[in-house]
Amino acid sequence: MTTDERPDSAPEADAAEDLQRAEALRAGLDDYELDDEDRALLEGAGGFGDDDADDASLPVLAVIGRPNVGKSTLVNRILGRREAVVQDVPGVTRDRVRYTAEWAGRPFVLVDTGGWEHDARGLHARVAEQAEIAVELADAVMFVVDAAVGATDTDERVVRILRKSGKPVLLVANKVDDARGEADAAALWNLGLGEPFATSALHGRGSGDLLDAALAILPERSAVARPSGRGGPRRVALVGKPNVGKSSLLNSLTGSERVVVDDVAGTTRDPVDELIELGGRPWVFVDTAGIRRRVHQAQGADFYASLRTQAAIEKAEVAVVVVDASVPLTEQDIRVVQEVIDAGRALVIAYNKWDLMDPERRPFLEREIELDLVQVQWAPRVNISAKTRWHVDRVAKHLDTALESWDSRVPTGRLNAFLGELAAAHPHPVRSGKQPRVLFATQADTRPPRFVLFATGFLEPGYRRYIERRLRETFGFAGTPIQLSVRVREKRPRR
Repeated sequence: MTTDERPDSAPEADAAEDLQRAEALRAGLDDYELDDEDRALLEGAGGFGDDDADDASLPVLAVIGRPNVGKSTLVNRILGRREAVVQDVPGVTRDRVRYTAEWAGRPFVLVDTGGWEHDARGLHARVAEQAEIAVELADAVMFVVDAAVGATDTDERVVRILRKSGKPVLLVANKVDDARGEADAAALWNLGLGEPFATSALHGRGSGDLLDAALAILPERSAVARPSGRGGPRRVALVGKPNVGKSSLLNSLTGSERVVVDDVAGTTRDPVDELIELGGRPWVFVDTAGIRRRVHQAQGADFYASLRTQAAIEKAEVAVVVVDASVPLTEQDIRVVQEVIDAGRALVIAYNKWDLMDPERRPFLEREIELDLVQVQWAPRVNISAKTRWHVDRVAKHLDTALESWDSRVPTGRLNAFLGELAAAHPHPVRSGKQPRVLFATQADTRPPRFVLFATGFLEPGYRRYIERRLRETFGFAGTPIQLSVRVREKRPRR
């Protein structure tokens, strides 16, 4: 009998039994090698899943600077691996601009602001705009200057932005490869940002001191990476490729021509916030620029619009991905969905322009969804016509469903009872004569739900996907991604 098949006559007895089982499993973990982080996680689950407090989100450190000053080399140095693309050409851009880094046992998010335009006519304006975006999304900033070249007019323009922001800043005097470069670094005191950190990102000179200083100015909790706390209006980002009807949907929801709508793709550049009453409650909707292509392929205003859209997703709680139902799904549509999932936000997919869709296309659309969006079958779907307002009122119901799942927590007792039944019915396959098993599990966080499994061995990706699928079947989680991590722990040696 599964957890959901138990009779309703004795729910309290079932809960007590689940709790007792979880306590026994938790006690059994004492026989295994646990580190301080494991113990902290388990102590946080002391109420066995009933605590509603959110874990702190990782602080964000942005690396900004002119082209070819060594930002990407510095990013690779901090990460300890070659992740960001490096070439001896200014303006080299890259897909991924956010990385998880760690120094002295403390994790943080590193944002590489590669991709600045190197068109001489628009350099100052673009650098300023990019710097503003980076600073807006960061808790602290590393401002990289080429010590051999010295401060330029562009650098001084960025300094004014940094001062205005009030964010803590570390001035990095890069390309100081030997003692002779120290004098060049000292000259950067004139920028007025405090002591320049003489560094050679290429050779690692001074990088340790720089990172120690970075940790000193980074907060424990990020003020920018997570959406605002509970209690206020829920924040919704309208995202999608250009010309799918995001602005039309926002106007339809507000009942007014709040934003410009045109058949020409790319009318919206900057995110537009609008407070809307929907379903009897206030919501903050953000209309964003369409995500045209990968960040490294975007140029000019499109590049900065893409970054602002990423920022809007990061600050939202739920994203409505708007898709044009009248035309075949594209790689861009799928990439936008994946971007929301990667950001850990709740998700609703709105198939717009339903009134323009040929009835003969409907079975093809269903087939496209089965093939291209098979990994997000859990996302609520709503068919709408923003132009005629057909079924637009249904959006609120799906938003509520997704956010309820995003906020939900499974009690640790029930979670471990579920996993025990799952493992008994479908144990992990035996590999090389060994069969890993799950010792204990806890939900470490919500928004989105994050589960940590302690196991005796590596759990294969297929088995992890099976666990996630069964979690959804048993507990719902419609409209939210689920993060599942496994910690392999060995038994303590007997003394």
